[in-house]
Amino acid sequence: MDQPAEGAQRVLPRPDAIPLNPIRALVSPYTALASIHLISDVLVGTVTFTVVLTLVALSGSMLALALVGVPLWVLTVHVVRRLSAFERGRFRLTLGMDLPAPKLPSRGRFLRYAWSLAKSPTVWRQIGYHLLLLPWGVVAMVLTMVAWTVPLSLATLPLYFPLLGAHSADLWLFSVGDVRTEAAVAVLGVVLLVFVTPNVVRVLRTVDAELARTLLSSLGSEELAERVDELTVSRRRSVDSAQAERLRIERDLHDGAQQRLVSLAMTLGRAKSRLGADDAARELIDEAHQEAKMAITELRDLTRGLQPPVLSDRGLDAALSALAARSPVPVKVAVDIGDRPSPTVEAIAYFVVAEALTNVAKHSGAHRASVIVHRTDDALHVVVTDDGMGSASEQGGSGLAGISDRIAGVDGKLTLLSPVGGPTVLTVVLPCG
Repeated sequence: MDQPAEGAQRVLPRPDAIPLNPIRALVSPYTALASIHLISDVLVGTVTFTVVLTLVALSGSMLALALVGVPLWVLTVHVVRRLSAFERGRFRLTLGMDLPAPKLPSRGRFLRYAWSLAKSPTVWRQIGYHLLLLPWGVVAMVLTMVAWTVPLSLATLPLYFPLLGAHSADLWLFSVGDVRTEAAVAVLGVVLLVFVTPNVVRVLRTVDAELARTLLSSLGSEELAERVDELTVSRRRSVDSAQAERLRIERDLHDGAQQRLVSLAMTLGRAKSRLGADDAARELIDEAHQEAKMAITELRDLTRGLQPPVLSDRGLDAALSALAARSPVPVKVAVDIGDRPSPTVEAIAYFVVAEALTNVAKHSGAHRASVIVHRTDDALHVVVTDDGMGSASEQGGSGLAGISDRIAGVDGKLTLLSPVGGPTVLTVVLPCG
């Protein structure tokens, strides 16, 4: 059974639970409300069928005139959306059903938005519902009225049959005053009213509800896809936010603490040059000077690990070339990416290469390595190769686990080929569309 949307208020309990007890089902208010709903289908369907068919036909016939047809199509979709909202409200009021509204494609450029509406299955399902409601409403109304009127007519026959007159009475298989036959017909009417009418209403209501649930409500697969999209966007924003925070910290360290340490080192240097013959004081100042220069070096390494300025200023090619120049293992770099990817993807690619080259220097025993970065369609490929002894794995603190964690934030993929004896080939694919 469907559950109501979070925060939505149920007007009535589900009428699927119309009592199975025949007497209780007959007098249940939900049976009466379901009957009213089914009879009103034809009235609502007449309006929606006329409006929707007219708008769809007009917008379709005028598509050749884009200035008229396209805006009319967008208007048609939004009218259909309003009619669907009205229908969901009617189901909530009479049947106690909460139908979650399906989402339309997000707005963008007008022509692209119109095209996305034209391709959307959600739009066409709602249009189909409003076109089907009229013929289904006719069937539902006729069957519902027959299910009520025939048993009621038979059950009350003894009350009005004598009023028909002798001529009319001759049309029946029994004559006025035949009490046993009148009683038998009345009993038949009561049996039909108790055992048949609620079940007919229940079946028609179930068909009506399934039609609305399938065409007016968001499907489970659509809800799952929308949730996945929301989580993907949320995760991307989190990754971008973390990258922006790293960049801010790097800038603060580079422009703040690092500059103060440089100034301190320069001041100590000047003090040492002006100091007299006091060897103890000179030794202390010299020690402080060396400590300041070591702090500057460590701070530069720290900021370079967060986000090297050359990466932000000149891109991956220059940043990876500088990274390779500092590597104790000779590294050949080839970068061909065309347009620069997002700062987040650039930073992750730089981190992957930096971590991989660190592994090469520490663990592989390689004599040379290569870094190839290229872009195909909407993916950035990073390939790091070395001629070391191989046997690399993500276990054992090699740093590959950190690479996997970092690229997971953007749905990246890591492939490692490292047979015993080498070579080792690390391939990372980063989406950058």
